[in-house]
Amino acid sequence: MLNVRVVLLVMGLLLVVEGVFMLLSALVAAGYGEYDMPYFLQSALICIATGGVLWLANHKAPKSIGKREGYVIVTMVWLVFSFFGLLPFYLSKAIPSFTDAFFETMSGFTTTGSSILNDIEALPHGILFWRSIIQWLGGMGIIVLSLAILPVLGVGGMQLFMAEVPGPVPDKLHPRIADTAKRLWGIYVVYTAVETILLWGGGMTLFDAVCHSFTTMATGGYSTKQASVAFYDSAFIQYVIIVFMFVAGANFTLSYSAFMGRFKRIYKDEEFKYYLGFVLLVSALVAVVLYVSGDVDTVERAIRDSLFQVVSLITTTGYATADYLVWFPTLSIVMFMLMFVGGSAGSTGGGIKVMRIVILLKNAYFELKRLIHPNAVIPVRFNSKAVSSQVVTNVLAFIVIYMLIVGVSMIIMSVMGYNLDTSIGAVATCIGNIGPGLGEVGPAVNFAHVPDFGKWFLSFLMLIGRLEIFTVVLLFSPYFWKN
Repeated sequence: MLNVRVVLLVMGLLLVVEGVFMLLSALVAAGYGEYDMPYFLQSALICIATGGVLWLANHKAPKSIGKREGYVIVTMVWLVFSFFGLLPFYLSKAIPSFTDAFFETMSGFTTTGSSILNDIEALPHGILFWRSIIQWLGGMGIIVLSLAILPVLGVGGMQLFMAEVPGPVPDKLHPRIADTAKRLWGIYVVYTAVETILLWGGGMTLFDAVCHSFTTMATGGYSTKQASVAFYDSAFIQYVIIVFMFVAGANFTLSYSAFMGRFKRIYKDEEFKYYLGFVLLVSALVAVVLYVSGDVDTVERAIRDSLFQVVSLITTTGYATADYLVWFPTLSIVMFMLMFVGGSAGSTGGGIKVMRIVILLKNAYFELKRLIHPNAVIPVRFNSKAVSSQVVTNVLAFIVIYMLIVGVSMIIMSVMGYNLDTSIGAVATCIGNIGPGLGEVGPAVNFAHVPDFGKWFLSFLMLIGRLEIFTVVLLFSPYFWKN
């Protein structure tokens, strides 16, 4: 039976945490002397008061968190954070529509980066800061942050960690899950600080540097400028963002190894080799086509534009310095295919993930060998270790369900009157947590024109994409609720 009280207890504690970050945004608003400060205070008060009541009513509840509670808590946290997180947008009238405010907030927390805003630069600094920090919180994970700072979640923490962290096999950096969470967030904070310093030194204001560092490391893609990173016609700024997008799309356990001086593990990691090789190969091909087709004037610009767009899409960041839909037609197809790749397992990126794709391809290859040699035992190997049949089955099931959801969702979007390009672009970008799509939701436009039902539906796709499908889909299974 579900331990409802511990679920409510955790929700209460996390709402208080969300309220504290709203107060931080209120300080930013107060510093700039703009109109949004009172609305952050109101929103923070609502969060902290609601969270306090839930905690007081349930603080004596049994603290046991099993698999069932883990999946419910993780799914509910992202929904609850989005519903309360929309308050600053909605109360301040920065986004007067409740549906639009929810879409923008869910897109932020899930690090999707799809937006309904048509004049971002008209927003006050507090709202822009909140818009960036919700992506930063969602990037490494709300639950992972909570495990690092809330001791009460230590009991059953592994259930929560596995339900939220992306990838078929979550990596632990320490036997104690709370210490793993602290190390992950420590690395995350260090990278964010370093990028902020570099962007500030490269010509951004300190405010813009902080906001872009938040959304780069989260692979979220929200910008303080309507033109995204293209606003900054600076090679240095764009190369800095390329590097940190790439780092954020790699497994954070490799970053930990680098900090510990264990570089051997990085160049031996099979997923990282495929990730790096794929980025370099596709970027080189795109750069050649860009230059030969005359879409850019110089070789350096071809290399920079190709690297930026390829890394942005593979890591599911969603920043843009060029509209890839007006490039040579073949490149638009390449950009679309990148939407399904995703970053590495254990990264802040969305999508299917490089590890799953590699395991899928290896299994397909070995299936052919097994047909020729039916009595041979030919295990799928990854990082020189045999992959268990359970993991292979999990990967196959994930990709089948992922593509099934994409197919059904495309039909739903087409029923709303959208053409094939827009339908598949909107679905792929939302379930992959990418941001820009194709057609009427491409990098030069946004989701403002999507009807309310479409926005709620796409918000649901963002959620299941961020929590990697199984965590959410399991809640709709009758078997999950049986004792």
